[in-house]
Amino acid sequence: MIATTGLLLWVMAAAPWLTSGAHAQAIATPGANGFLAGMADIGGRSLYFECLGSGSPTVILEAGFRTRADVWTDDLIQPDAPRTMVLPGVAEFTRVCAYDRPGTATGRDGALQRSRSDPAPMPRTAHDAVNDLHALLAAAGIPGPYVLVGHSFGGLFVRLYAATYPDEIIGMVLVDAFSEALEDEMTAQQWAAYDEIFQPVPPALADYGDLEFTDLDASTDQMRDAAAASPLRPLPLVVLSRGQAMAMPDDLPGGLTGAMLEDAWQSAQDELAVLLPDARQVIATESEHYIQLQQPQLVIDAVRAVVDAVRDPASWPRATPVASPVPR
Repeated sequence: MIATTGLLLWVMAAAPWLTSGAHAQAIATPGANGFLAGMADIGGRSLYFECLGSGSPTVILEAGFRTRADVWTDDLIQPDAPRTMVLPGVAEFTRVCAYDRPGTATGRDGALQRSRSDPAPMPRTAHDAVNDLHALLAAAGIPGPYVLVGHSFGGLFVRLYAATYPDEIIGMVLVDAFSEALEDEMTAQQWAAYDEIFQPVPPALADYGDLEFTDLDASTDQMRDAAAASPLRPLPLVVLSRGQAMAMPDDLPGGLTGAMLEDAWQSAQDELAVLLPDARQVIATESEHYIQLQQPQLVIDAVRAVVDAVRDPASWPRATPVASPVPR
């Protein structure tokens, strides 16, 4: 995804100084603080998941396009001096789980680490991802109600999940999330060009035969239909949006430019921020797209605010923003 994979590709390029030990540090000693990891059979395929912490509601972390659960658990930027990352940080105040979608990856120890989940036929749609997550939660015995946290294209997945299973969802955090409103900011020609460059195959993933591919048009249509049929119910919602522009190539097709894509992305973020009247939008002033890697504490704080609101609705003042958007 040209507008969402820049930092991920940078992480893969930096893989020689990423250490597998960072994962062990992030999840602590197996069995401690309710740690559980394994494979859950969802009916002919199994998905890798891991959980930590205790308490309710349960927070579910949905990673972005082609990204493993490591993006929530490991400090992929400074593993030699790791910070508290999102999953272990959230585990300090409630139960939290993450999982690998089929076809995802992380760069580590100078090599590509592929999804720990079984492969699935590609391309897939947002509805396929929702079906997998619903089956995983049941098969792994992960109890609700759930606070869903979705990054990038994972943000579309968690919104579709909330529209499909509204009774299970009690809060949400969108982390620089992809929105179907992005198409509304483009001409038909620009959107066709965006669809064309949406999911390039970088050299590090060239021989990954099970690599994740997504049907963009089908997925956005599914979200539009679901939002119209089942609008998001009132719940605590935080929209985290990047404050720094993503670096874009100069040779974009179809009349696309980096500045135009950035403006379109930010406008779509503003649309997400008004999904509910008392939603809170926070601008991650020190981050590009991967806020959970660049400012993990900001994501942890957003999740804590939603969890606190679930436990004590009085802690969520109506229509009171957490932070004022920075000038764009």
